[in-house]
Amino acid sequence: MDDSTSNLIQYCIDHSSPQGEILYNLERETYLKTLAPQMLSGPLQGALLMMLSKMIRPKRILEVGTFTGYSAICLAQGLPNGGELHTIEVNEEIQYISRKYFSLAGLTEQIHSYLGDAADVIPKIEGTFDLVFIDAGKKDYGNHFDLIIDRLNSGGYLLVDNVLWSQKVIADQLDQGARTVDQFNKKIRDDERVENVVLPIRDGLTIIRKK
Repeated sequence: MDDSTSNLIQYCIDHSSPQGEILYNLERETYLKTLAPQMLSGPLQGALLMMLSKMIRPKRILEVGTFTGYSAICLAQGLPNGGELHTIEVNEEIQYISRKYFSLAGLTEQIHSYLGDAADVIPKIEGTFDLVFIDAGKKDYGNHFDLIIDRLNSGGYLLVDNVLWSQKVIADQLDQGARTVDQFNKKIRDDERVENVVLPIRDGLTIIRKK
């Protein structure tokens, strides 16, 4: 990322609603205690997730890829009374951080955490969803979409992170990761059950609406 782009992103952050103390502390602890803190959604994308959730007002949310819980806390802000968010994480070693901050945010009753491979866990969670956020292993994006699409309510939204793969999807020669992400992007574009828009926010975010 060049200086002008970095400065522009910082300007956007500085002129958006602040993330608040709990999210600030969660971001700081993530950078201090995890090996890949860049996986955190961060203040700008987090603010977008929060805004979208408040617009959609979902009763049930599914998140694939909890990491340290930043995005889950943001998404949960749009839940109405009695709403719930189900979030899945495969890495047991970082789960203590998300649980700590779910408690600090007063969301332990609304957020249900699962540990394990999403392909195994998703079929065990009953019911349908109004909003889904996928931010896990990129090679599994297609499979996760297939597992979820029939359980996404008509008019519901599915958000997918990292769909630009550090801009490598437009390289002359695609590496394996970029090729996988590009194939997923084409899969969504060509699926007649949905409509979508790809946004160049952070590492790319696709907003998908089920018809």
